Amino acid sequence: MADPVQITFLGGLGDIGRNCAAIECGGEVLILDCGVLFPDEDMPGADFVLPDLEYLRDKADRIVGCICTHGHEDHIGALSQALDWLSFPIYASRFTLGLIRNRLEEHGVMGRTSLNPIGDHDRISIGSFDCEFIPVTHSVPSGLISAIRTPQGVVLHSSDFKLDLNPVDGRRTDLARIGAIARTEGVRLLLCDSTNSEIPGSSRSETEVGGVLRGVFAAHQERRLVVAAFSSHIHRVQQVVDAAVASGRKVATLGLSMKRNFALARELGLLQMPDQAFIDVSEAEQYPPGEVCVVATGSQGETRSALAMAATGDSRWIDIGPRDTVVLSSSPIPGNEARVSRMINNLMSRGADVVHSGQLEVHTTGHGKQDELRTLHTVADPEYFVPVHGEVRHLLAHADLAMDMGMPSDQVVIARDGEQVELSDRGLANRGKVTSGDYYYVNGKLIESGRELFRERSILGGQGVVNVVVVVNRDKGRLLARPRFETKGWVGADTVWELEQAGADEVAAAVEDHLASGEEDSLERVVRRAAGQFVNHNTGRRPMIAPIIIEF
Repeated sequence: MADPVQITFLGGLGDIGRNCAAIECGGEVLILDCGVLFPDEDMPGADFVLPDLEYLRDKADRIVGCICTHGHEDHIGALSQALDWLSFPIYASRFTLGLIRNRLEEHGVMGRTSLNPIGDHDRISIGSFDCEFIPVTHSVPSGLISAIRTPQGVVLHSSDFKLDLNPVDGRRTDLARIGAIARTEGVRLLLCDSTNSEIPGSSRSETEVGGVLRGVFAAHQERRLVVAAFSSHIHRVQQVVDAAVASGRKVATLGLSMKRNFALARELGLLQMPDQAFIDVSEAEQYPPGEVCVVATGSQGETRSALAMAATGDSRWIDIGPRDTVVLSSSPIPGNEARVSRMINNLMSRGADVVHSGQLEVHTTGHGKQDELRTLHTVADPEYFVPVHGEVRHLLAHADLAMDMGMPSDQVVIARDGEQVELSDRGLANRGKVTSGDYYYVNGKLIESGRELFRERSILGGQGVVNVVVVVNRDKGRLLARPRFETKGWVGADTVWELEQAGADEVAAAVEDHLASGEEDSLERVVRRAAGQFVNHNTGRRPMIAPIIIEF
């Protein structure tokens, strides 16, 4: 019997983000991606969310490496935190390693890893895992499909992929190589991107966006163009640069990550432009509007992003106004719609024209839709299939698609974060939860788990806080001073004093009754109940009630 292979999903199966899996065989652990999830409005104050890395702590001395399939934050963004606890080599394309290096150097953990470049069609050993890397088209350069040979056969991980027949850099998803593996060795297990599994048809080619962008440039010849895109989407940036240079404009970058990634892509030959066309953003105001294009970060309206700050007049580099046309060359990530809408309103309030994907097709997805998924399934012809990279509805839709294509239902396995599947001589089985799958939140310098913190922050942000200070002498059973209400964000200044006085009287009566009764119920509970009933009855609001008991 061949050794079984376990795959534990530490993130990415239930969310679009924090993608991470641990592949285990023969006492070794190979990590596949290590990304973050960006917080939504239910996570106030969180910087980002990590995979369930706790699972790896007990296996630290068994980790042979981490494959990073491409350079998006939801696949590489948690490496810094993982390397705080662990030490392992990283394998990725040169561009992806360039993005990783910046983060690790900032975090001070470069000494805990080695960065190992891999290229298209490279085949290397990582521990006892025989890994082959196949080019894949996505919205970031140099993405890689991983074919991992194990004692249980080939595990093929699609990475984030699309089938673009005319990609900007000419680098297509290599279906021929996948087909060759399927014919000669067979694909025992396919792990495949499910992001667009609900959407019929095929995705538009990235090069089609270039034609739309050229049209925008032609229609706004006398205006400065500020184009916002993801800083890692070098194919999109290339098309913006091409349109700018063709129309005689200088190009400047705005935002630290855009500046860094722009420079890295030029250094690696992934971004082509004449040197004389590039200027520093500090020089942009020196040129007539029609001679400048600024490529910026912030297409998602992130609070401290370059474009969001320019939209509120807080940029130190550019002043957005009536001479500007701002192009948002992306679609809002689910959960970001309100932020993006607010930024658009801010930009237009300053007099700028705004072009976005709701008006013109200035964006296309980097993830394959149903027809592309069917093609990959047909070419790979896997024995078993686990849908990955998606919310629950995406995973279920992808499973349905595979079964509609004729795959037996017992060979399609649905898994969620925290669960482990095992590939053995008997087949593929879901072994259930082996780790919590919990969210781990980065809050500044702290990493915390559990949602109670965010529930409290939501109450504070939406309802305010009422501190109730009570001073008592327990031995004499006496209230030594009138209770004091101290409130923030509960009610407005016009009514707060009157309510605070009435609330103090209500709490005083409850405390005195409690002390006289000799009951053993906690005084804190009595104060919380009395204050909460008063607050709810008189205002209909539910602020956080914080009793402060001082005993003498």
